Amino acid sequence: MRATATDLASRSTTLRAPQELVSARPFLKWVGGKRQLFPHIQPLLPQTLAGRYVEPFVGGGAVFWNYAPGAAVLADWNQELVNCWTVVRDQVDALMECLKTHVYEKDYYYEVRSVHWESLGPIEAAARTIFLNKTGFNGLYRVNSKGLFNVPFGRYTRPTICDETNLPACSQRLQNVEIKQADFEASLAGLGAGDVAYVDPPYVPANATSNFTSYTASGFGPQEQQRLSRALLKLHRRGGRFVLSNADAPATWVLYAELFAEDGVSVEQVQARRSVNSKAGRRGRVGEILAHNTPG
Repeated sequence: MRATATDLASRSTTLRAPQELVSARPFLKWVGGKRQLFPHIQPLLPQTLAGRYVEPFVGGGAVFWNYAPGAAVLADWNQELVNCWTVVRDQVDALMECLKTHVYEKDYYYEVRSVHWESLGPIEAAARTIFLNKTGFNGLYRVNSKGLFNVPFGRYTRPTICDETNLPACSQRLQNVEIKQADFEASLAGLGAGDVAYVDPPYVPANATSNFTSYTASGFGPQEQQRLSRALLKLHRRGGRFVLSNADAPATWVLYAELFAEDGVSVEQVQARRSVNSKAGRRGRVGEILAHNTPG
């Protein structure tokens, strides 16, 4: 009998026994994911990490999965996303059992979508997040002003809702990783010499029609971009390292002008392929910038 979206029973779990490490990859699709851009990012990260590695906007974590640092802190302001990462780390077996109750059907998708994630237990909420991500239109994550997920049903042949190979591999890799819900400023505040942050915020809109910052109900506008610029400037002056990605747009250069002008901060312009956009005509290669520093 198929489980309904509003009647998913809680399940206890134990972690899988240690096994040979399998290469892990992102378990969520994410707008602006950095898999394509990682060859440009990798040379800007230290080959040997003396301190901590921090991602204050973890999203799908493509750089984390590819960089494979030792001591890592993954954070995000999005509570639903943080819950999903935490359940993958701590309760992956129960998560997979719950994912197996979900089915790829249009009416069922909208039934699950109508349930607010906070009304579910952590495991069921994480399963809902992954299910909607794998079966929603183009893998988008988007919420409205009330914090309600509003992505329409996606058309796929046979979407993999429960990846029984990758999810356990992800759980293994996360065992010594701190995952927390936090504002980016708090995540960066304690970093200094020896630490490195990869910073991938919602991008400055490239033009007036491309504003897509609805990862949380509050959005991420110019004030947040300026606050991030100041936080990175402080990190640079404390001796910490960072790599920042953002849109190669005139507004980016204005909002981050003080940071980009600082001695020891370099900015590179790159081209990245983007396959996640609500309009097919806006997918393809787009200009991005990578800002990175050499602490003085």
